Amino acid sequence: MQSRKLGWLLLAPTLAVLFLFGVVPFFYVIYVAFHQWNPFAANPEMIFNGADNFRQVVFDAGFLASLGVTMAFVFFAVLTELIIGYLLAQAFMKDFPGKAIFRTIHTLPLIMAPIIVGSIWKLMTTPSIGIIPHLLDSWFGYDLNIGQSAGAAFAITVIMDVWHWTPLVTLTLIAALVSLPPDPFEQAQIDGANKRQIFWHITLPMIAPAVVATVFIRLMDALRTVDEVLMLTGGGPGSATRYVGVHIFKEVFPRTNYGYGSAVSVIVLYLTIVVCWLLYVGMLAPRNTKKG
Repeated sequence: MQSRKLGWLLLAPTLAVLFLFGVVPFFYVIYVAFHQWNPFAANPEMIFNGADNFRQVVFDAGFLASLGVTMAFVFFAVLTELIIGYLLAQAFMKDFPGKAIFRTIHTLPLIMAPIIVGSIWKLMTTPSIGIIPHLLDSWFGYDLNIGQSAGAAFAITVIMDVWHWTPLVTLTLIAALVSLPPDPFEQAQIDGANKRQIFWHITLPMIAPAVVATVFIRLMDALRTVDEVLMLTGGGPGSATRYVGVHIFKEVFPRTNYGYGSAVSVIVLYLTIVVCWLLYVGMLAPRNTKKG
């Protein structure tokens, strides 16, 4: 009994911080979502308008367009990071010259703030001074201008996200691969299984929990991408890179539409939970059913 009291006492500061900076703001956003509120208007008071903000979100063509490009961005970015991260994790499981140096360089993007990443890629993709447009023009004769080409802007944001977050995927999958017992792999090799069979029937099922956790983390991060994209493209050209995070930012800050922005935030949170639940059911539920 004494140990339980001590445990709760030690957890109390952390729980208090989580409550103040997590739970309280969450319910405040829900409260604001049911109001029309512009704190910088002539009348800065909140005006209760029921579910009008949510109805506006559902029928808002701008939000629906941003949701579409966001889903495309999340799909291509997370899938690419997962594939490259797994291949790199497998490579790091082996010894090769310069392994320690390469691992250090590979991990460096993780320590950079998102706005710094956006600034770096902004410099690298500016037509007059950027190294990427220069190389593409010299090698392939392709004129890269993300300020004019919607497809190029979308592709560059995906590549930037892959460059920034693939090291995280690599590190989590390395931890999963290192923890695997060697016995099933040795038995499979004795039975004559090839590499593809070993991957699909042994490696992937055993690291599935780590893969799902990694996908959840990257999915939630990708859905709220703001800083890098704002710095790199500003959400343009047009609405090519106006992801939901950018859409919320522009509604709340330049337009000071706090009620509508809060409603969008709540809906995006709900959609994130639903997508994560569907991924869990699709990836882990069949595995748990087989065990049962």
